[in-house]
Parts: sequence; structure tokens; C-alpha cells
Amino acid sequence: MSSFQDFGLSRRVQQAVDGMGFEEPSPIQAACIPLVLDGRDVIGQAQTGTGKTAAFGIPIVEMVAPEARVQALVLTPTRELAIQVAGEFRKIGKFKRVRTLPIYGGQSIGHQIRALQQGVHVVIGTPGRVLDHIRRGTLRFNDLKMVVLDEADEMLDMGFIEDIETILQETPADRQTMLFSATFTPEIRRLALRYMRNPEHVTVNRGEITVPLTDQVFYKVLERNKLESLCRVIDSEEVQLGIIFCRTKRGVDELVEALLSRGYLVDGLHGDLSQAQRDRVMRKFRNNEIELLVATDVAARGLDVENVTHVVNYDIPQDPESYVHRIGRTGRAGKRGLAITLVTPREFKLLKQIERETKTQIVGREVPSLEDVAERQAEIWRNRLVETIQSGGLGHYRAILGNIVDDYDPIDIACAALKLASAGELEAEQKDEYDFGDTGATPGMVRFFVNIGRTAHIGPADLVRAISEEAGVPGQVVGKIDIFDRFTFVEIEEESAPFVYEALRKSRINGARVNMEPAKPRSRVR
Repeated sequence: MSSFQDFGLSRRVQQAVDGMGFEEPSPIQAACIPLVLDGRDVIGQAQTGTGKTAAFGIPIVEMVAPEARVQALVLTPTRELAIQVAGEFRKIGKFKRVRTLPIYGGQSIGHQIRALQQGVHVVIGTPGRVLDHIRRGTLRFNDLKMVVLDEADEMLDMGFIEDIETILQETPADRQTMLFSATFTPEIRRLALRYMRNPEHVTVNRGEITVPLTDQVFYKVLERNKLESLCRVIDSEEVQLGIIFCRTKRGVDELVEALLSRGYLVDGLHGDLSQAQRDRVMRKFRNNEIELLVATDVAARGLDVENVTHVVNYDIPQDPESYVHRIGRTGRAGKRGLAITLVTPREFKLLKQIERETKTQIVGREVPSLEDVAERQAEIWRNRLVETIQSGGLGHYRAILGNIVDDYDPIDIACAALKLASAGELEAEQKDEYDFGDTGATPGMVRFFVNIGRTAHIGPADLVRAISEEAGVPGQVVGKIDIFDRFTFVEIEEESAPFVYEALRKSRINGARVNMEPAKPRSRVR
């Protein structure tokens, strides 16, 4: 399938998909959506970030009837994933007015019961809370048509197998079942054999890197500072022609507007543009009238511009094939190119998956500080000045200066001219990414409160390993750890603290949900 229109979706669902900015189905979506629409049971092997939620969300929303009764159940391992999946369903079902309800522990069960009584089409929940509602009689499956087990391997790892089987036994025998998992373990195979009917097994084939002249690097960035980080990276590179990739059409439009407002020579390319508009943008790009082209994967397909020096993944690709396709836009005609990927803490696992499945190592770099950028810009301007002096032809400008040189220092005149020419871009002030304040930590560290301790079977090694894997930082950044029965204090080096905070504050360690907050300063004994 080359577009979502090929699925024959209803007008309201297609309108929602278009509004979400999707252009082309990802591999897992192209394989699964027709099978689900056809009523088949499906096993999809897919990692987080491959678009698997839409792979089952779109056909489920398409098939639910207007009556507000529970017709689909999605089981997820964590509260966070339940909320995320419910949000995706709300977007897909926006115009069809499909009502979704996430149910999970930690939220008032009374609120959930009232929402169920008012009527919903799709329930997304964690096994424990779903089972609680079944036992209370507040969740009934008389009209249930479809069940999804999302991230089944993680649910089994967290010990939910008995709950899942109990729930499945409460559902109608003629239901349609979909199972999504990153791996296909013997336990998942047994679960599928017992509860699914002749399922279609969908596995997306992976590609390999074949672009030896493209250097590949990544920058860890915070979601809240992503645009600022992009600008710093661009400003520290000598970008002659660059392509910046976004995941959606809306993302392209928003980034183009943001970069234009900051003075960059940029234009956008996506599937909503007419052929004439596409031709105009590409003509400007080839003629160096713009230095940056912001595009979606679909729009950039078939692009053949030899002098592209940089490719930037502003949004990390959803699968390794897209990554290979994107970075192949540079390093052509025997010239070296640079592929840059911006990675937020929550996307670090997806980056590791791309490295693993493309059998390549992507080198990590630190986002340049504003001082680094200023020094790099100063170096570029110094080189421009020297080149201009050496090329001559300055007589006209000497005449303009006239007798100013008699009244002012020539160095001050040159500095004023440079300030005008650079539009002040060589002046910069450092901004703090996070201000954690006084947390009572050792100097150079930030102290965090974590809401789990010994009762969750957490030891220092578990905490260090989780921090390293989730945030993509070395274990050495972890300092003093104080573990109590129900909570923990841990110190992190200041430089890595923002990444650890953003990665871990809504994650899980050993199956326990983590809440991480900057600690309050220790009370002082007088």
C-alpha cells in the first residue's frame, strides 16, 4: 500500500488520518491494516516507534459500530502506554466520535466506573485494573468484537500471564484477536496457539546500511529544547545543502515556520503540495536559494541532489529502512556526507534498535553550548573577512567610509561593520535547560527522589542499569544512592541530570512504575 487511501477507509476515519499528518503507511501498518479489516487474527512483530498503534487503531475505529458499548479491548503492560494508546485512538476516532477510556491502577476506580456506565466503544487498560472491573461487574464483554495484546512480551515479563488468560477467557469465543510483540518467545507462541484462530504472522523485514561515505552521529536532546538544539547543531556545522526529516506533514509546516522566524533559508516539502509547488521548492533547493529543505519521508523519495552535505533526522525514523533511505540522500558522487539524528531520552531504545538491526554504530555527540556555537560562528566570519580582503575590489567601500577613519578607531569601525553584517548573531547568552534548584546534593550533582525502594526488589545495580539503559548515559554519572523500603534518593552528575530526569520520570524498573522528582534540600541540624 502506498497511501492510506488504498485501504478504502470511511470518510471520517480518512479525514482523521489526514489531520494527524500521516502520508504513507509504515511497513507494519501496510501489512496489518488490510488483515485486520478482513477480520483475521494477527500476530505483529514490531518494536515501539514503528507505528504499530495505528496498525490496529485505524481498523478498530473503522469497524466499531455507533452504539456506545464496549466493542474493543486493548491490554497494555503499563499505565503510560495505556494513556498513550488511548490518545492515539482519540485522534483516529475524532470525527467518527469513537469514545475511548483508559483504565489503570492509581486512578480513581469510581471515575472509571462512571465513564463505563455512560458508554464507551474502546477500553484500553492494564491487566490488573481490567480484571478488577470484570470482577466488580462494571466491565462486560457481551458485545466485544476485538482484543489487542499490545507489547505482549513485556506483559509476560511483568508476570501478567495469568491475568491475561483470565481476561481472555471472559471474552467471546468468536472475537478477533491481535497480538503485538517485539519478540516471539515460546510463552507468546503458546498464548497465541491457545487463544488465536489461524493468525497471520507479520514480520517487517529489516534493511542494512549501504552508505559507507556517510558519517553518522546522534545528539541527545531534551524534548522541550529540541528546536533550540537543532539550531545549535546547524549553526555549528558548515551546511551547504541540508535536508531535515520530520515524521508528519504538520511537523514539516511547524518546523519550517519556526526556522524561518529565526532567519534560516528554508522551505518545506510534503505530500499536500501540488506538483507545481514541489517543482518550485526543488528548484530553489538545487539553485542554492535555500540551504535547508524540511521534508517527510514520502516527499523526499526519489530526490537526487548531488551536493547535499547534511541530513538531519529531527524526528527519529520509525524503522531502520526509513533511516537507511534518509541518510542515503547525502554522501553521493564520491563526496562525504554527515547524517545527524536528534534523540530524546524516550527514543534512545529506538536508536539502539536501529544500530542493532542496521549493524552500524552511530556516534554520540554533545549538543554544542551557546559558547561553542558563538566561537564557531566567529571562526566562520573571520574566514569570510580574510577571503574578502584577499579577493580585493574594496575601493568603493573605502570611498563610503570617507573621513570616518579620521574620527574613529579602524578596529571599532571594522567591529561595527561586522555587527551590522552578522545581524547580531555573534552575540549569545547561555540559557539553562533545567533549573533543579537546591536539591541537597553533593557539589556538581543533582539529588533525585524516586518513589520505589526495597519493597520493589530494587538494588543499587538495578537502579544504575536502568538509568544507563533508559537515558543513554554511562553508569559513572550516578553518585550516592540511598535506598529505603518505599523510596530512594540518587545523585546524578549535573550535566546528565536533565536526560535522566526526562527518561526515567515515567518509566518502569523491575516492573514497578517510577516517579522521579528533584529532591528537596536536606533539613539542617542547628
